Amino acid sequence: MRKFFNRQRVALITLSMSLLISGVLPIMGSAETNQESRWLILSSSSSRSGFKTSFSSLSTSVSSVLSSPSFLPSPSLPLQNTQDPDKGPFQVPRASGNIKIDGHLDEPDWEKALVLALPYEWLPGDNIPALVRTECLLVYDRDYLYVGFRCYDPDPKSIRAHLMDRDDTDRLIQDDHVVIMIDPFNDERRGFQFRVNPLGVQADANFSELEGYEDFSWDAIWNSKGQITDWGYSVEIALPFNQLRFPKTKAIQTWGFSAERSYPRNVRHRLISHKRERHITCVLCQVNKITGIEGISPGYNLEFDPTLTANRTDQRESIPSGSMAEGKIKADPGLTTRWGITPNLILNATINPDFSQVEADVAQLEVNTRFALRYPEKRPFFLEGADFFLTPIEAVFTRTVADPAGGVKLTGKVGRNAIGFFTTYDRINNLLFPSNQGSLSTSLDEGVWGGVFRFRHDVGQGSAVGALYTGRLSDNYANHVAGVDGFFRLSQTKTVRFQYLHSETKYAREIGQSFQQPYRSYGGGEAIFGEFSHRGRNWLYNFSYEARSPLFRADFGYVPRVDLQLFKGLVARVFWGEKGDWFNRLHFGLSALEGYTWNWNLTDRQVSLFGNYMGPWQSQVNLEFNATREFYRGQYFDLTQVVSFLEVKPVSGVRFFLMGVYGDGVDYNNIRKATSLRVIPLIEGSIGSHLNINAQHAFEKLSLAGQKIYVANLSQVKFIYNFNVRTFVRLIFQYLDMDRNPALYTTPVSPTNQTFFTQFLFSYKLNPQTVLFLGYSDNYFGAKNIDLTQTDRTFFVKLGYAWTR
Repeated sequence: MRKFFNRQRVALITLSMSLLISGVLPIMGSAETNQESRWLILSSSSSRSGFKTSFSSLSTSVSSVLSSPSFLPSPSLPLQNTQDPDKGPFQVPRASGNIKIDGHLDEPDWEKALVLALPYEWLPGDNIPALVRTECLLVYDRDYLYVGFRCYDPDPKSIRAHLMDRDDTDRLIQDDHVVIMIDPFNDERRGFQFRVNPLGVQADANFSELEGYEDFSWDAIWNSKGQITDWGYSVEIALPFNQLRFPKTKAIQTWGFSAERSYPRNVRHRLISHKRERHITCVLCQVNKITGIEGISPGYNLEFDPTLTANRTDQRESIPSGSMAEGKIKADPGLTTRWGITPNLILNATINPDFSQVEADVAQLEVNTRFALRYPEKRPFFLEGADFFLTPIEAVFTRTVADPAGGVKLTGKVGRNAIGFFTTYDRINNLLFPSNQGSLSTSLDEGVWGGVFRFRHDVGQGSAVGALYTGRLSDNYANHVAGVDGFFRLSQTKTVRFQYLHSETKYAREIGQSFQQPYRSYGGGEAIFGEFSHRGRNWLYNFSYEARSPLFRADFGYVPRVDLQLFKGLVARVFWGEKGDWFNRLHFGLSALEGYTWNWNLTDRQVSLFGNYMGPWQSQVNLEFNATREFYRGQYFDLTQVVSFLEVKPVSGVRFFLMGVYGDGVDYNNIRKATSLRVIPLIEGSIGSHLNINAQHAFEKLSLAGQKIYVANLSQVKFIYNFNVRTFVRLIFQYLDMDRNPALYTTPVSPTNQTFFTQFLFSYKLNPQTVLFLGYSDNYFGAKNIDLTQTDRTFFVKLGYAWTR
């Protein structure tokens, strides 16, 4: 775990595909939050942008429209205290007794609870009457906010509900489930989101309105249960106040609140407690308001999360005939603490934070690529308050901290001011050396101190200005980055954002000489970002400019390309289907980009035409045509490419996906134009509510004048059996076969190689931090004249415990 953007040993190489970079992708958050309007065409050249995709990012959430009959609940289950379906504010009563979270909603306190109806369907319908009836109930006491749902259904046997791991959102959004969004500061800028399916499976995320950031890697400790009944299903939720942030006041508080129900049948209907207008881009500005909350306490707001990870790796001394040498058992203890100084100001500290991962980082192919790959953060210490450090230029990316010995973090909000600060001491110094044409990286076995400070001030209604500083220091090395940024909401559909950063960097002599970096004195650089965006009901357009000077370095962030000026523009027309139409949404558009070096030499040009269809069976079809000019190593390459994909979810628990990319490409290894074909099929199915099977294959071929340069095939099969919401076993098989034509390479390469990977995992999670993992994994390698041979095997165990008060 000591390499920059490192892959764990258990990861196999997969094929990097450019479709979801080139296709219609949601921006400013996930498709779940902003699916109806926030779309942008990104550059189809993954090498140009520095991003790659893989198996885990193959699917995009889709919705479509078909007519269905409305349904009224049974007279024996009447609504209670139902409020008018406007925004409120609505009074939340205080509970008088204990509520047991069992999914039954049968305690006396539920009889006096505030009941919000979910009368609207906002997708695929446009605030039309909901097809089925749903009640959301709210009550609170000193320590908890209690939320209950009664979800009526005309055919309870059609309810889609499967057991799965928490935060498995790719599968959860295919199930029936309920969602709540809470904005405790009622400033329409930041919310906490919680999802539960009918079996009690949880997912949680924090959401930042300004950045459109919906992050499901954030975890809270809360309780939920669900029950399927003869009239539908019910859900009970208990949210501890010590897991939320809210104003410190004795006065009655008013919070933003939204309740939603996902009702997937032939069409995925999304029902909500308030109107969700398509001509308004903000999410939190449209939610309900709840009030009456007072005298609440986060308790001591203390959390201690000790962990112990132990593993043993055996390695073959030589391939293929060497013996397997038994490794030493390594035990790695750690501790992360959390203290709510106030309900809205959180202090975190960590010693040797846990970095063990029971599933490999998303596997990505480093063949025929130009820029450093990006892997997501998963460590709790860095995830706490991560949205406080977001800016348009990713100057803070905590995976740069590879092996921290410890750290301290303070995040929170005081009035209209949000602050974030953290400092770490890393045993490893990870360095990324970007340029216009590619990036290099290295890792040094030397300690490095790092620190980040972030300040943001709310301006008016929905706007903000901010400042950022990052620094990294060790012997003979330093990197400082500082700048300002802003976000301004000009209207309900139009926004402007900007950022300016200046960096100063100095490297040790040997590093500077080896990687052609400044080392005698500080090298200064600038980065600029500006964007104007309109996202209305029927028209979307976006124009942006981004520039980074040759010596700009953001060593605490992810900036793999510099010496760049990039202009982007997009115009798209959206057509919405009505009830009974053959489509949910049709989306057509044109995008273009033009890129230059800092000295105005053309490096990138692309024009893209695209179309997207959403319809029955939760289907989505996308077709795109790209015409590109790309500069690489002194040559211009004129490329054309067709990109398409299809996704269908015909019945409960079944998903099909097929992606294809065909056309010209650049053979970066040999600096020439080539023909590229990429195909990825995927099928996923559930057998009952316990067993899930996911089978995927990736094929990629690069050829020159009809002759193969290389062919790659990667297959993966994953079996998951969930005993309940807390316990599962998982078995993964991956096989990669690479076949190259050495005669078409300018440098020596192996004509063939294969890798095979297996992993077994037993997982028990009482909550996100109280866990037990037991596992085994191994790797095999084969090449010309070498049969597929086991190279290593690893046994591992992880224990984690969360103590909260």
